[in-house]
Amino acid sequence: MASKIQVQKVATLTGHRDCVYTLEGGANPATIYSAGSDGMVAAWDLHHPENGELVAKVTTSVYALRFIPERNLLLIGQNLEGLQVIDLKSKAIHKSVALPKVPIFDIAYVPETAQVYVALGNGGIAVIGAEDFELHSMVRKSDQSVRCLAYNTTTNELAAGYSDNLVRIFDASTLELKHELPAHTNSVFTVVYSPDGTQLLTAGRDAHLRVWQVQEKYKERGYVIAHMYTVNHITFSPEGRYFATCSMDKSIKVWDAHTFKLLKVIDKVRNASHGTSVNKLFWSAHQNQLVSCSDDRTISVWDINFS
Repeated sequence: MASKIQVQKVATLTGHRDCVYTLEGGANPATIYSAGSDGMVAAWDLHHPENGELVAKVTTSVYALRFIPERNLLLIGQNLEGLQVIDLKSKAIHKSVALPKVPIFDIAYVPETAQVYVALGNGGIAVIGAEDFELHSMVRKSDQSVRCLAYNTTTNELAAGYSDNLVRIFDASTLELKHELPAHTNSVFTVVYSPDGTQLLTAGRDAHLRVWQVQEKYKERGYVIAHMYTVNHITFSPEGRYFATCSMDKSIKVWDAHTFKLLKVIDKVRNASHGTSVNKLFWSAHQNQLVSCSDDRTISVWDINFS
């Protein structure tokens, strides 16, 4: 089965001067934003991937970006310096939101609740209004970092993965704690809901990919040992039939979202992939291209062909 997938690297995006930590989509399926250790936030056009454009430069490293399509704004999680809201048309700072001076690991934007949720290194989730960008509240269920967030449209739930090894499920409107999922044996770095909202996938430092049944009060469906080392990120393909994982073991893996069978491994030996940790993925609707970023300072664009 694995041979049915053809993978080809179509571009390598260079220009970042240090580790690239995060990727985010834009208004157009061919637009990608990237950021990392060097504080540079760049925009890339997958039609002409060789030309990166500087959107913003901040004074600290950036782990998290989030695009707000309705207003063409980009949220930049500036470690230790709060949230910067950038107007992409003018490239001007629309607003700066002061937050505790800790790392910002993830940002979720939820139009349904008109709120932005920010995952903080002090164990807090900051709740910010998506209209006024004022800090509304702070929810702290642990003194260890919140590493990742995911929103389920179907159930109006917010999932958060923590460095205390737990995944916590909140009501997104009230941030009342609904469930705690205690299966991981180390920090949880990535949480994602399936596009139909029925399953939650979680992974992190223990290299286990776990699957939870949302409708059955998050009963665990099972797990696989997905990588040799830390799983940094999971993302679904645009139509939801596949998902991809990336890891500190330098590889990217493509999986069947229904059977959870491994379909393809993308790595340095077979595909001239990244030479160091792969930190984040973005699966674009533009020609079904998968974009990856790494500690090796590069961003790779992959054509994935399911024949």
